[in-house]
Amino acid sequence: MAPGGPGYRRMSFALFLAGVATFALLYSTQALLPLISADLGASASTASWTVSAATGALALCVLPLSALSERYGRRTLMTASLAVAVVVGLLVPLAPSVGALIALRAVQGAALAGLPASAMAYLAEEVRPKALVAAIGMFVAGNSIGGMSGRIVTGWVAQAWGWRWALAVVGAVAVLCALAFRALLPAPRHFTPGTLSPRSLGRTVRTHLANPLLCRLYAIGALFMTVFGAVYTVIGYRLTEAPFSLPQGVIGSIFLVYLVGTASSAAAGKLVGRLGRRGALYLGAGTTAAGLLLSLSSALLLVLLGLVLITAGFFAGHAVASSSVSRTATTGRAQASALYQSAYYVGSSAGGTLGAVAFHSGGWGGTVALGVLAVTGVVGITLYGTRVARGLTAAGAHH
Repeated sequence: MAPGGPGYRRMSFALFLAGVATFALLYSTQALLPLISADLGASASTASWTVSAATGALALCVLPLSALSERYGRRTLMTASLAVAVVVGLLVPLAPSVGALIALRAVQGAALAGLPASAMAYLAEEVRPKALVAAIGMFVAGNSIGGMSGRIVTGWVAQAWGWRWALAVVGAVAVLCALAFRALLPAPRHFTPGTLSPRSLGRTVRTHLANPLLCRLYAIGALFMTVFGAVYTVIGYRLTEAPFSLPQGVIGSIFLVYLVGTASSAAAGKLVGRLGRRGALYLGAGTTAAGLLLSLSSALLLVLLGLVLITAGFFAGHAVASSSVSRTATTGRAQASALYQSAYYVGSSAGGTLGAVAFHSGGWGGTVALGVLAVTGVVGITLYGTRVARGLTAAGAHH
């Protein structure tokens, strides 16, 4: 498929909706953490596990589920994953305790693991190579819209009726997205079933992990997501405190900043065309770092501008790194994408938990310090990749 061709628009919209449902469900408790803390008597660090358990379970399950997609098909697995996740989404608001809430969220994260890697593999198989970055950018844009709308809706609904009703509304929206996704997504035409052998899966994974470029891309995805997970897990606590003291609905609306991520991930293809892959990663890292430093201000406008820059930098970097994985892996694309998603969501879990711990011990400055450390890691890895590439070019010139 290619832009303007038959089925491309339906496919784009279907995967956009899958992205919306995935992120709306995955991060549904994030904007509600101060309310959950107050209602269930949980500390910021404990409440943050309602996010980290979901992303951590996703990180653990994405590789085995990607193997199932090699056997049973991308569309089948994505449909099954969404179905289980939305059913659990309708049970989450009924959780009687913080422990039960964390357990349900872990099950939900495990179910959602079937989506990201299968979606990337589906696109790599069904879309022409030149249109791949744009198509993946569209899926990532769906992620950002889902993440944003989920948090905004929960913020305002929670302010009026409490956090349980907020989670129920997100569950209902995800059900509608799942039904539309299944109705719209074209049947795959270029999928050939593989064998479901643990040995061949292990061999494929070892091959990918032996590829230095793929490993660098995995580390970059994890570090970018560490920043993002830390910032957005803790920002609600910071803004409910003095000097800001904002109400829950307004805090939820701050996630409108995600629209910047929608634009920057959709523009990732053009960025790579202009600056090259590494240039685009430097730009993403620099923008994120500038945002982190701005967010230290006690002026609300500067904090919001900081969040805009962090979000733009993160989504651009993530779209570049994830599409580079799909281009770099010539075989076992689902596993290559799954390893990226694993690293990415390990980063999210680590960022959420460490960000909450840093905030608890050092305030917002502690969370920013963690973020700056992670961004420095991205720049270091990208610089190393540039040196390796130059070395290979020089060696080729000698021969």
